[in-house]
Amino acid sequence: MNDPSSPEVEVRAGCLYVVATPIGNLGDLAPRAQRVLAQVTRIAAEDTRNTATLLTHFGIRTPMLALHDHNEDRIAASVVEALQRGESLALVSDAGTPLVSDPGFSLVRAARAAGCEVIAIPGACAAVAALSIAGLPSDSFLFAGFLPPKSGARRERIQQLAREPRSVIVYESSHRIADCARDLADLLGERRVMLAREITKRFEQSVLCEARALPEWLAADPNRERGEFVLVIEAAADVDASLLEAEKVLKILMGELPAARAAKVAAALTGLRKNELYELALKISGDRGAPDA
Repeated sequence: MNDPSSPEVEVRAGCLYVVATPIGNLGDLAPRAQRVLAQVTRIAAEDTRNTATLLTHFGIRTPMLALHDHNEDRIAASVVEALQRGESLALVSDAGTPLVSDPGFSLVRAARAAGCEVIAIPGACAAVAALSIAGLPSDSFLFAGFLPPKSGARRERIQQLAREPRSVIVYESSHRIADCARDLADLLGERRVMLAREITKRFEQSVLCEARALPEWLAADPNRERGEFVLVIEAAADVDASLLEAEKVLKILMGELPAARAAKVAAALTGLRKNELYELALKISGDRGAPDA
């Protein structure tokens, strides 16, 4: 193991270091990250107990302070004041790269606004790791974070993401992955999805399949619903711009009108077929009824 006190890294006073930590395998903590964590004045950690385990493994004894979703807005100003007094600070989350579906945005924004230097110490990131093994186009992608926990909102979000012309990366938790897979199967059908679980950990596993096959794949082994999940969703095929515009019109109309009436008005406004627009209206509303006579 590299000596964390090596002079190869010289931590600068008044600087905020955003440090990526392992997402499972401790061997993924970069040597440079180790040295920065050992040399800064303090470490701002999402959960000091989790970070203490990491630091102990590497023999690092730097003092910590808690910085998480519930206190970040309140303490960001005082942390920046410490930087302005000449302290150096490392920001870490429980796992992976801070700010990527983890705390830290308010602090980095405040540090930037105050003119403090902010430096990235890169390393593990579950989203990028999953994309690299997905076998789906990676030249352009959208990271969409966690899907909504409630089914209705989740389905609406999936429908929005289904129109993305880029590969889409989302996170999901173990207690919602089965429900999420059923929604993906229902809404995306033949669209390919790569599911990765427990990336870098002992029971790491990934599969690339059609969305409609995901629920069965998960159900085949109860262990497949355990752990932390990343999903990479195949990009949408080219979508007719006129249909996208019609969808916007429909959503506005459906705020005041039933689906059938909204489709009729939208057809008159856009020139598209009423039946096609009605089917689109049903998808938007989540309804599965038959067209009005």
